[in-house]
Amino acid sequence: MNSLYQTSIHSLPLLGHGKVRDNYAVGDDKILIVTTDRLSAFDVVMNEPIPGKGKVLNQMSDFWFEKLGHIVPNHLTGVAPESVVAPEEVEQVQGRAVVAKRLKPIMVEAVVRGYIIGSGWKDYQDTGSICGIKLPAGLQQAEKLPEPIFTPAAKAELGEHDENISFAEMEERIGADLAAKMRDVAIALYKTAAEYAATRGIIIADTKFEFGLDDNGVMHLMDEVLTADSSRFWPADSYQPGISPPSFDKQFVRDYLETLTWGKTAPAPALPADVIEKTQAKYFEAIERLTGEKLKA
Repeated sequence: MNSLYQTSIHSLPLLGHGKVRDNYAVGDDKILIVTTDRLSAFDVVMNEPIPGKGKVLNQMSDFWFEKLGHIVPNHLTGVAPESVVAPEEVEQVQGRAVVAKRLKPIMVEAVVRGYIIGSGWKDYQDTGSICGIKLPAGLQQAEKLPEPIFTPAAKAELGEHDENISFAEMEERIGADLAAKMRDVAIALYKTAAEYAATRGIIIADTKFEFGLDDNGVMHLMDEVLTADSSRFWPADSYQPGISPPSFDKQFVRDYLETLTWGKTAPAPALPADVIEKTQAKYFEAIERLTGEKLKA
């Protein structure tokens, strides 16, 4: 499969390169978002692409946007990406791009945790809480929480780590009404998605959502949603509390990087071919298990 590390679209004004996505202006009110095969780990972009990863993420997001559209509006316009670029650029956008509404991003990420893992597990071991939310004593690593919890994070600049903040600080930053709406919608999205994923043999341990406002102040779901990059997906058939389960994402890359003497800052170390292949296989397996269909070319 051909890979795309960085786009070179000249028919539209470039807005910027993110960790994974390249954004271009389509008029004044829309954006072409192209999901590349770049991979970031520990907020550092790796030098090697994961072939097909961008198509998996894009098609996974499209799947969830459609399934969750009754809960909150989203950024999709329905405009075909192939129709807004030059003919010689079509191959760069096929299967891996969307034309989205141009929204004003809310600079707080909506993180929902249904299980205790990752930084939340470390936080709990130290304080008995996650992001200031007190939890029952005696929970094991990867255990399901009594109820999903909302733990917002302040968005960081490219290359910086997002910062966990309290709900009270979120209210100060964006206002109490919008904060409450984001929290309630994010938890509703998570619960609905988790119920569906369970029917496909997948546990969604946690995820993060991003929201933006249109010119009328209406909140929209944007960016990516419930992908293997923004969520922890675990296979239900091998899940057990007390251990960190294998996940359908870049865990192979993270595990490899943890074996290196590396300061987790750019430049990134090189990834071996077997780590790239195993990571690619996990992304492909994730979309097939989730949607019941193989990746569309």
